[in-house]
Amino acid sequence: MFENIDFSKMGELLNKVQEKAKAMELELDKKEFSAKSGAGLVKVSANGKGEIIDVNIDDSLLEDKESLQILLIAAINDVLTMVTQNKNSIAGEMLGGLGGLKV
Repeated sequence: MFENIDFSKMGELLNKVQEKAKAMELELDKKEFSAKSGAGLVKVSANGKGEIIDVNIDDSLLEDKESLQILLIAAINDVLTMVTQNKNSIAGEMLGGLGGLKV
């Protein structure tokens, strides 16, 4: 069953995956994404890891709790979608870069 598997190539593949994962993590650390809702009344920023790093709320919303909640949820969802799309893109590039290696 295992006679055709080159385990040295598997080790090489594992090392490449680990290197790419470290590079991806460093790239995510540097990225920042922002999303606005309510024509800019609410702005939420997140880093590439999906951690919320800043929230800006226009003073006019402080008296309208319901609108504030709706706009905040929308901005958070939008920025997290951006982060997820970016992670998927980087992961696709990472895996695509390993395509030439045969095990």
